[in-house]
Amino acid sequence: MAAAAGGTASPAFMLGRLAVVPDLSGALWLPEERTLVVADLHLEKGSAYAARGIFLPPYDSTATLAALTAAILRHAPLRVIALGDSFHDREAEVRISADNLAALCLLQTGRDWIWVTGNHDPQISRAMGGESADTIALSGVTLRHEPDASEAGFEIAGHLHPAAKVRMRGRALRRRCFALSSRRCVMPAMGAYAGGLNLRDIAFRPLLDESFSAHLLGDTRLFRIDPRLLLPD
Repeated sequence: MAAAAGGTASPAFMLGRLAVVPDLSGALWLPEERTLVVADLHLEKGSAYAARGIFLPPYDSTATLAALTAAILRHAPLRVIALGDSFHDREAEVRISADNLAALCLLQTGRDWIWVTGNHDPQISRAMGGESADTIALSGVTLRHEPDASEAGFEIAGHLHPAAKVRMRGRALRRRCFALSSRRCVMPAMGAYAGGLNLRDIAFRPLLDESFSAHLLGDTRLFRIDPRLLLPD
């Protein structure tokens, strides 16, 4: 298993005419567009569970926004695109703390911000700042929340929260990952409580061709994994 070059980011890959760079944070950097793409923040998932009597440490939104802040500071994007399920449910905007809302607003200052709608957040209020859209097209690549197996062109999507399980140094390791093929990138969830779906799951079969590779988020770098080394859960 070879570590990707560049420390926190993999080398650039091409989706059609668009260069994409997987980042250790789980974001995707588009250098020619000066755009940072993130997926599945699931802000306020912890408070949604608490409302149902399942009590988790109520710090997931703070941790997620900290990871997003670090990625933005590293790349200084002119535009941020969040690929859906940015908010865990329709009431998340009500439950988010004043401090976290202020942090989110500060991140938007001086740059374009686009919320792509998802199944958890089909509508996003103006109070959250930015603009919303169902899909975005950049350099011939469609950016959407849920991957579309019928997409004949190039695509960047989230929704499935890909994760890879491999064996390293005699023990199994399971981490979030990017799934990259010649025509598609399925992004990992950035949300602290978002979890992950194993790349060996049947849901990925119609989406990834034989050229695909997994880019696993390690502690200090990304690892490009040959699909033949992927393990089921």
